[in-house]
Amino acid sequence: MTDDTPFTGDSRVLHRRAIRIPLPDDAAELSFYRTMSTIADAQERKARLIADPDTSILEAYERQLEGIAEGFERSLEDTVGDDYEAVAHAYSSGRRDDGLAAMAAYLLEALWRLQQMFTITERTFFPVILRYPRCTTVNIRFVNGHVTENAVLYESPEHAACDLEDRHADVYHSESHWSQKRAARRIEASARLVREAFPDPRETDLETRRTGGIVAAFGRRGSEFSSAIERVEPDPDRFADAIDAPELIVEGSIAERTEREWLPEDAVVL
Repeated sequence: MTDDTPFTGDSRVLHRRAIRIPLPDDAAELSFYRTMSTIADAQERKARLIADPDTSILEAYERQLEGIAEGFERSLEDTVGDDYEAVAHAYSSGRRDDGLAAMAAYLLEALWRLQQMFTITERTFFPVILRYPRCTTVNIRFVNGHVTENAVLYESPEHAACDLEDRHADVYHSESHWSQKRAARRIEASARLVREAFPDPRETDLETRRTGGIVAAFGRRGSEFSSAIERVEPDPDRFADAIDAPELIVEGSIAERTEREWLPEDAVVL
């Protein structure tokens, strides 16, 4: 594999793993905050678009995924550098095995799979992002299956598979519009959860922000879209050591618990 070969993914780097990223100084703290702010911004933009009856629900969904991808790209640029794609290739081909290369491969795999979700239904993005006293962990999961537990569901009539008679069509469109308005309110509130979990380091002391986290799920099945974000609280004593470079780790207890609680029995974690 050469550095100019398009990245086509390797699910093994994601499966049952997370990337642990150190927070050694103010610059790293600010970079993490800006990444999470970008993701919260994407939620707020999605809420505005869903509430707009002239905007396609699919467009709102895609704009959100693009915002999440932008957050991951920001993290890669700040931590790995502008050549993160070449670094990821080096990891995938075995030419590098250091932590920065592992982070590049992990998040680039996530970006590649997010791009696939624009056209693949029956797939859910199911991340867990946690803040610890001296590091963060990002656990990216993609699920073959539709997550409805803990999620707000909303309909997109333009993606309905069948034609309805006028009387039924009017009712369906009215109910769909109601579900979109309800979803917009919930999604806007979920953006606040992200900001509360990961506050601005310039405005909060370390003790206030030493731990925090979110679990989220975004997906689509046919004409039904789903969106969910919840706060979670990680164990502050999980990591006894400090690290000076990113490292791949096994997924933690919160990932295991949320998988049990959120996923339907027939769902498959990729």
